[in-house]
Amino acid sequence: MSREILLLVDALAHEKAVEKEIIFMALELALASATKKRFQEDIETRVSINKQTGDYESFRRWLVVEDGTVENPVRQISLSDAQQIHEGIQLNDYLEEPLEAIEFGRIGAQAAKQVIFQKIREAEREQTLNQFLERGDYLVNGTIKRIERGNAIIESGKIEAELPREQMIPKENLRVGDRVRAYLHRIDRASRGPQLKLSRISPEFLMKLFELEVPEIEERMIEIKVAARDPGSRAKIAVKSNDARIDPIGTCVGMRGSRVQAVISELAGERIDIILWSEDPATFIINALAPAEISSIMVDEEKHSMDIAVDDENLAQAIGRGGQNVRLASELTGWELNIMTIDESKAKHEKETSQISQLFMEKLDVDQEIAEILVQEGFATLEEVAYIPINEMLEIESLDEETVHEIRNRARNVLLTDAIVKEEKVEHLTEDLLALEGMDNDILRQLTSQGINTQADLADLAADDLVEMTGIEIERASQLIMKAREPWFS
Repeated sequence: MSREILLLVDALAHEKAVEKEIIFMALELALASATKKRFQEDIETRVSINKQTGDYESFRRWLVVEDGTVENPVRQISLSDAQQIHEGIQLNDYLEEPLEAIEFGRIGAQAAKQVIFQKIREAEREQTLNQFLERGDYLVNGTIKRIERGNAIIESGKIEAELPREQMIPKENLRVGDRVRAYLHRIDRASRGPQLKLSRISPEFLMKLFELEVPEIEERMIEIKVAARDPGSRAKIAVKSNDARIDPIGTCVGMRGSRVQAVISELAGERIDIILWSEDPATFIINALAPAEISSIMVDEEKHSMDIAVDDENLAQAIGRGGQNVRLASELTGWELNIMTIDESKAKHEKETSQISQLFMEKLDVDQEIAEILVQEGFATLEEVAYIPINEMLEIESLDEETVHEIRNRARNVLLTDAIVKEEKVEHLTEDLLALEGMDNDILRQLTSQGINTQADLADLAADDLVEMTGIEIERASQLIMKAREPWFS
């Protein structure tokens, strides 16, 4: 029988072009499955084949678990019982008992054959997939073999890939037999069907198409930095030249628009704006909103947003149909963009300036003139006034040295007072929480660090949330929350 096994392995490895290791693994699983069928109980078996001689051994195995946790005696054994049989055995090891090996010739059962050929098919698919991925080509070009529930199954050489309905360009009507080009979106190794999942709506697909049409991109003379799409309608790509002699936009457009038109045709008429990338966010955003002309930009670094002011004539163009232009520009740049008229921008700026001036007048006890000077110099918070380098404040011509020092001291005193008041308030609030039955200082610290300062705050939590925050047991968490909720029912 050993000779039969070795001959079978050689034959299958040659016929299917898969490694012998995979064939041996499949045979071991098949033999284990056939061995298991000899028992009425659902036991666990293992078969080991000697790859040199073809001889094989069969074993029944039990998983070693902690004492008192055996749930399935057919497949599990307690640690103490296992150590009586095998002294050195540890938790999560397997205790094995030799079984009489079944004859190889009896593995004619359909189930065993299925195991062998299933493993071989899986190995073939994996091998084909790895060969495809090694090429580094993420653009799949193939023919639609069939349509399943709206999803197109595409055949490209030896591989099959799936183009889901939601990854097709809207209003695109694909049929069996059509040639299709798509981007490798992801690999689903858990899938029983096609493992390659494709997309025709991803920005990466657009970038790959330009790479095909523009040799300068492949040669690294031009670089596509980022792309954003409204599939089937409009797209924006940002390009950068690595060679000062080359115009990146003109090169991507091509002679009489030939290059960009080829991409547009592939994308079912999707209009493409090619813009110049810039390291400066404001310049980049101005380019991204083209052809609309921008009057002014206000940057909010903290919120990562920009207020874009345009005149009335450019407002509709800047926003685009259904907000398309500003939405794509926002996706492209990574900034939140707020489009407004010049009057709206001016009114918003005046309101914010007035609020900051009022804050300085109230907190620093200064007159309106000094408050407005601080605002004009770019100060927006008390922290900036208190801790900006003294040299920078002394450069303000409208303020003398004595005034600068006085303003800084007042700002620091206000911040210190606010911090003390806040701390005292938190301490007062936490006293209420600490008084709760079952509460301790350790849990209290964990709760306050996450903004839970009162019994009312605790009462609004679910038991699972409290467990996640503190790591306590679910029963204790439930008890604490119910104690906090007692006022609800009184």
